[in-house]
Amino acid sequence: MLHTIHTTAAPAAVGPYAQAVRSGHFLFMSGQLGLDPTTGCLREGMEDQTRQALANVEAILAAAGGTWAEVVSVDVFLTDMGSFAEFNAIYAAVLGEHRPARAVVGVAALPLGAAVEIRAVAVLATL
Repeated sequence: MLHTIHTTAAPAAVGPYAQAVRSGHFLFMSGQLGLDPTTGCLREGMEDQTRQALANVEAILAAAGGTWAEVVSVDVFLTDMGSFAEFNAIYAAVLGEHRPARAVVGVAALPLGAAVEIRAVAVLATL
């Protein structure tokens, strides 16, 4: 059975999709931009967008009863691969010692002119 996850602690979807969908122990999160959930505005700059996108993923995890420790896979989309090192430093600081599988892909553009988009898959311990 599928359960849609929604939290006001992360921005509402900007299209016809859910913030996340849970199927059993699996949580599939939609890509998160650096949108401030309070204002709906995109944060300025790569660093602030990265921090906000990671915070949005964390808020969705929490709404589903999970934590970063249960994330098994992360996909990252960057509009400027020159910012890879900057992204990596922020990502490593947020995740600490946890190291899920990850892909980073350079893209020509992202919705709303964002610099970064992050999506994740988690395997949650509880149903």
